[in-house]
Amino acid sequence: MALITSSGFAHVRLTVTDIARSKAFYDQVFGWPVALDASSRVDEPGVRESAEVFYGGTVYQTPQGTLFGLRPVGDTRFDPDRTGLDHVSFAVATRADLERAAEALTGAGIEHGEVTDLADAGIAVLSFQDPDDINIELTAPLG
Repeated sequence: MALITSSGFAHVRLTVTDIARSKAFYDQVFGWPVALDASSRVDEPGVRESAEVFYGGTVYQTPQGTLFGLRPVGDTRFDPDRTGLDHVSFAVATRADLERAAEALTGAGIEHGEVTDLADAGIAVLSFQDPDDINIELTAPLG
């Protein structure tokens, strides 16, 4: 029996090296509404250490109702081969949506992988990197 009953993720926050650059990227790619934004205050004294102003970051409201945040932390680049985050995956409705996303990313000059079917998992995926080299994946059910 589980110790905790949870309905899933409430939010995810990524650490980023340049909040303005990352915010522009995620605004362009997903266009989600901003739930809160303290990024204009990132260079004020104490802001990067203050939870009350979300560390000078930005929080988006996803269509699922979960929150997705960005937190500026400095100049250390992301490394998926170290303990912590490997990648973040966002759902799309269909494999055709993945194909359309690949075309849109190409049109925007954003490098990406191929749409790949993972039949054993029952999904198809499309991967691309954010400005800090964090792997972002789009996932759709097969069939």
